Amino acid sequence: MFGLKPRIAQISAAELEEQLKQLASVYVLDVRTPAEFKQGHIPQAKLVPLAELGSRLHEIPQERTVITVCHSGSRSRVAASWLQQAGYEVKNLVGGMLRWRGPVC
Repeated sequence: MFGLKPRIAQISAAELEEQLKQLASVYVLDVRTPAEFKQGHIPQAKLVPLAELGSRLHEIPQERTVITVCHSGSRSRVAASWLQQAGYEVKNLVGGMLRWRGPVC
C-alpha cells in the first residue's frame, strides 16, 4: 500500500547482549550526543550522532547488521529507518540504553 513505511526490525537488550558475547557480526551504532555517549555506552558501540548520520554513512559498514541505539529508542528508530532506506540491514534496540543491562563503558 502507498504511504506505509517498511517495518523496522527490533532487538531486545538481552538478545543484543547474547550476540555481543558470541562475537556476532553486528555493528552497534549509538546516535546520541557526544555528552550522552560519554556518560556511558555499550562497549562496542560507535558514536555517530543522529544529526551527523547523513554525512557519515560512509563510516558504517554495509556487510554487517547495524544495531541502532539511543537513550530510549526514539532517535535510534529514526536512524534505523534512514539506514534501512539506504539499503542497510538494521535493527533498533528496544528501549535504548534505558533497557541495556550489559556492561557500560
